[in-house]
Amino acid sequence: MAAKRSKRAHGEESRQRILDAAAEIAGERGYEGTSIALVSERSGLPASSIYWHFEDKDQLIAAIIERTFNRWLEGMRVWVPPKPGTSREEQFSAALRRTAKALTEAPHFLRLGLMLSLERRPDEATARKLFLQVREQAYKGIVTAYEAFFAGELDARAVRSLATLAMAAADGLFIAHEVDEAVDLEESFELVAAAILGAAAHLRSRSGRSRKGKA
Repeated sequence: MAAKRSKRAHGEESRQRILDAAAEIAGERGYEGTSIALVSERSGLPASSIYWHFEDKDQLIAAIIERTFNRWLEGMRVWVPPKPGTSREEQFSAALRRTAKALTEAPHFLRLGLMLSLERRPDEATARKLFLQVREQAYKGIVTAYEAFFAGELDARAVRSLATLAMAAADGLFIAHEVDEAVDLEESFELVAAAILGAAAHLRSRSGRSRKGKA
């Protein structure tokens, strides 16, 4: 029994070493530049060990996306109690800053996922499909959070519009940060928070005018 547990622990340790090495290489070289040979060299494990855990490079990249997405979620879920006297707007801005911080600490799922989504090649079906799934999960999470925050103020369509705006802004700012590391993601996401709150006010005003027009 102890030997089985030791074997499982050793197997999991090897798997994590492979994922760590692959994530580093993918971050440096992208999907195309990542190879099983390089992962083997970086991890210090034979290619046979990599293929024992992962069928091919596509599944290895998918595993990186899944792991880093889960790490991003963990960072997002860290509860930071609001300071006394903090306004709703300040709480909203702080939440967006936490999003940026979590993204900075676990960037691989978005970096690799955006690349796979834009290239639309058929040979990373697993990785691309997984990214689209986790992206949809993230979108639904934003919608749920905004439904609670703007409860009684905005209808479902308006909330989805704000969630779409938030995701599009996150994608754009992440790419800007990838191009120029001087771009401060946390500061930029604070501006996004202000933009979303402004958009929410616009949607409330438009909804009010629409109701008056129908009266």
